[in-house]
Amino acid sequence: MVSLICTLQSHRDDVNCCAFSGSLLATCSADKSICVYSTRDFSELPFSPLSGHGYGVHCCCFSACGQYLASCSTDATTVVWSMDTGEIEAVLEHPGRSPVRVCAFSPDSSYLVSGGSDGTIALWDFTSRTLRRTGAVTDTSIVACSFTPCGQLFITGSTYGDLRLWDLNMNHLHAEKNAHDLGVSCCQFAPQIKKGTDGCVQFQLASCGQDSLLKIWIVSLLSAAGIKMQLAHTLTGQSAPVLSCAYSADGQMLVSGSVDKTVTVYQANEGVLLYTLNQHDRYVTACAFSPTAPIIATGSMDKTVNIWRVEDGSGAQDEAASVSSCGGRKSSGLSRLMVSEWSEEDVLAWLREEGLEAVIDLFKSNNIDGEELLSLTKESLSSELHIESLGLRSKVMKKIEELKMAPANNGTPDEYLCPITREVMKDPVIAADGYSYEREAIESWINTKSRTSPMTNLPLQTTLLTPNRTLKMAILRWTTCQ
Repeated sequence: MVSLICTLQSHRDDVNCCAFSGSLLATCSADKSICVYSTRDFSELPFSPLSGHGYGVHCCCFSACGQYLASCSTDATTVVWSMDTGEIEAVLEHPGRSPVRVCAFSPDSSYLVSGGSDGTIALWDFTSRTLRRTGAVTDTSIVACSFTPCGQLFITGSTYGDLRLWDLNMNHLHAEKNAHDLGVSCCQFAPQIKKGTDGCVQFQLASCGQDSLLKIWIVSLLSAAGIKMQLAHTLTGQSAPVLSCAYSADGQMLVSGSVDKTVTVYQANEGVLLYTLNQHDRYVTACAFSPTAPIIATGSMDKTVNIWRVEDGSGAQDEAASVSSCGGRKSSGLSRLMVSEWSEEDVLAWLREEGLEAVIDLFKSNNIDGEELLSLTKESLSSELHIESLGLRSKVMKKIEELKMAPANNGTPDEYLCPITREVMKDPVIAADGYSYEREAIESWINTKSRTSPMTNLPLQTTLLTPNRTLKMAILRWTTCQ
């Protein structure tokens, strides 16, 4: 069940965008202002509204830590605001002085992308507030943008109707032409990185457009063949152009807003319509999920922002069902323990279950317990355990990676567990691959292993770790309720 909590009426014109951080909600409008609210009681902050743009504000987004807010406008600038004071930290002038229609932070806030109405794309180094690269799509306007959860790629959507994937060097990697007839209006990647059946890295992407459709895509990074983009679902729950879409923090729910004045909420993995909400009086132009609570914000041309609470917890149930269907190991009593707590005998039992009897004697003679199992690499399997067969080493590593991806079946939300230790995180940080880890675990990994992601095996572009305060708050709230 979804219920309306409150309606915010601070704006004097169309609401164009809504964005959450862990503790704040920002909304921007054609009235040239940005309003900022506390998510505790949705009271407006003392320094709100923010006034600095000369024309209407099209989009706003928070940095990962919530310390900064970026907003972009027809005035051809992207403004960076401090959320401590409400003061302007930087004004980024778009190349060519084109009106800026969209802006988006990378997951670790190292980069900020802005897209212009003349088809130009600017990639900013956010730390130095300097322009890093520019690109362009001719004869169109860039109106949508989203980074992959690993932060190393981003996608743009245009009024021409195409979706285009780029890397951080502004190399054009893939174009999905005619993704939406008459134009794309919004797109967003789900926050999670997944693995395909062939071991490739996959992302889930939602896009919507003037064709009245909401689409869910699977974007696969193929080591040899490059990028593959496959349509998974076409959702027809709204009867007019769909103007906005957003994923929940766990990637299990998807919300969209439409010209037909409705808000729809879907179960994302299967594309099942869960709710249709009808309380706005005009076009629904914006929607966003809170990263820390089951809260949705929707903005409209009726000048209001509605705040909704998802009350039935179906997202968590859907998540559990989704994880169960991904092939994680569920047999035996071992699943009731965190892998790091397994004894040597538990490890041997797991090897038997997975059909790895060929290495049981090697593991037994080297006294491999659960903690040591999680630390194994292809190199250590060869140099320390002396597994000579390349095929067997690869098979063992594949099973270990599946083990890391599987949830600890003890009621703990999987996103609260460090992918390395499989223990509840106390100090979660975001690495360059977009995953959150226990700080001590990922620092140790970086210091003792090659600079590759523990989850994707792709190179880490930087060793910078960003505190995930949003996740830390969610974990703290969950642990106090246990």
